[in-house]
Amino acid sequence: MLLDGKKLVVTGVLTKDSIAAAVARLAQEQGAELVLTSFGRGMRLTQRVARTLPAPADVVELDVTDPAQHAALADELGTRWGKVDGALHAVGFAPEACLGQDDGILAAGWDDVATALHVSAYSLKSLTETLLPLMPDGGSVVGLDFDATQAWPAYDWMGVAKAALEATNRYLARDVGARRVRVNLVAAGPLRTLAARSIPDFAAMEDAWATRAPLGWDVRDPEPVARACVALLSDWFPATTGEIVHVDGGAHVVALSRAEAQASLDAVAERDGAR
Repeated sequence: MLLDGKKLVVTGVLTKDSIAAAVARLAQEQGAELVLTSFGRGMRLTQRVARTLPAPADVVELDVTDPAQHAALADELGTRWGKVDGALHAVGFAPEACLGQDDGILAAGWDDVATALHVSAYSLKSLTETLLPLMPDGGSVVGLDFDATQAWPAYDWMGVAKAALEATNRYLARDVGARRVRVNLVAAGPLRTLAARSIPDFAAMEDAWATRAPLGWDVRDPEPVARACVALLSDWFPATTGEIVHVDGGAHVVALSRAEAQASLDAVAERDGAR
């Protein structure tokens, strides 16, 4: 099994349909022992999902913006296991003003943007830093990403936060590599998770993937993303760090679908013919 004997921390499990839940389930099937994290009102949701896993997992409180809770998590894991082999960073949040506003990114003030950046990007550094002392033999941190090379409809400041996450991933990989800790991201295509449903016009992203992905894309199936995360958490990628692995059916390599390209050509022809 890929993760036999591994001790892993999994953040971001809120519903059974979340990517993090799919990773947790597959990680246990591959031999890992898990601790999940959650906080506040989400604790009850996470605990409910934890009980449905192949081996019911404990849930430890962690607000990724609270240094005291980071310290408490490190103490708990040190007492429980004495070490950690890896972690899944599946945390992201942006206030309502940061998503889908008529004025796009112009609508949000700094306080809202700061929250989005803290939770969605800086927390990758915070989580890695918290776990580093528990990784004396090295380990793997894997974060969930969404392609930040383009400006997506309604994604606004969350798109900026994902760009910051990608940069953080590269710099962390540089700075913790000497400790044999790998840091990588998995850029997933759109999936119908609770987080996705909070994004206005999310259907526009789904439609883009349905027509562009050469391998096709099922917005209801997180399994391909979970497999990539589990592989990166294993020892099968010992020399890979700072990477962004796209698991999106190949959509990121295709600028326009054939239908979109034909529509553009038709529009140009119609415009030229009207001159």
